[in-house]
Amino acid sequence: PQPAMVTAGASADSAKLLIWLSAALMLTYLAFSVVSIVHQAWGARWGGTEQMRARIVAWRESAALLGVVLASLLPAWLGLPAMSLVLALGLAVGVLLLARSGHMPEANALPASADTPAALGASPWASPAFRALLAVFMLNGIAAAIPATLLPFFVSDLLQAPGRTPLFLAAYFVCAALGLPLWVRLVASLGLTRSWLLGMALSIATFAAVPTLVAGDVYQFYVICAASGMALGADLAIPGALLTGVVQQSGAARRGEGQFFGWWACATKLNLALAAGLTLPLLALAGYSNGAREPSALIALSLAYGALPCALKLGAAALLWRTQHHYPRPGVHP
Repeated sequence: PQPAMVTAGASADSAKLLIWLSAALMLTYLAFSVVSIVHQAWGARWGGTEQMRARIVAWRESAALLGVVLASLLPAWLGLPAMSLVLALGLAVGVLLLARSGHMPEANALPASADTPAALGASPWASPAFRALLAVFMLNGIAAAIPATLLPFFVSDLLQAPGRTPLFLAAYFVCAALGLPLWVRLVASLGLTRSWLLGMALSIATFAAVPTLVAGDVYQFYVICAASGMALGADLAIPGALLTGVVQQSGAARRGEGQFFGWWACATKLNLALAAGLTLPLLALAGYSNGAREPSALIALSLAYGALPCALKLGAAALLWRTQHHYPRPGVHP
């Protein structure tokens, strides 16, 4: 009887802990979504040229990358209590800076046109430019999320170097941060859509080399991580700048930009869900499972990690090229 009572008590404690963690995670994610949408909408109100919009997004994403790297390294370096303290301090500094930031910038919106919220029923989905851009963003986002989902399996089973996963991630994110200023400069000469197309081309060329890798090709994979990180800089800086232009062009600034960025945030989360929900079952059907060493299973893993993102990137690039007439032209000051 006594062991049974102990087991029952432990199960009850585990259930309470699970409920508490679930509630805390839901609250955290809800708060993060609200803050992210407001932050992105704030940036949209600045308007400006293509390069200015890209620079605003690049600064925001650089800070986000720094946060990702710190959140990854701090637990290993200093432990979870230190990470919690840094998080609390960071939030406090953010609140103080926000309180001192003054009023929101006035939007330099374009004159109302046939694509304004009033004409479109105030719904982002009624805007052809938003629908086209979101389709490109989702195709491109799923292509980027697939390697992120499969990275632990690829490094462990195909490269057989599981201990190097943190270093691969560090090379990827550091190169993404270093590449952001380069993409902002390219926007000044090529414009947003052509710069993004160039970033997609770099990503396709990089992942096309993945199926050639075999066990032990660690240094070759470092090069792939660095090059794909550089391409990620374009994915971080340019889509948000294009969305800002779409918001300004539609006349939604200071009236409905939150709706645009709310659906954009949903699409971002959906990209990750679709990448895992589609790729992992397809790999299982192809005969791959975690820890597999059979050649056929590893070929399926390699194709899923490298070839599938290339195909999706090609689709996103083709759609971006076909729909580029929807977006504000270079030189226009939204």
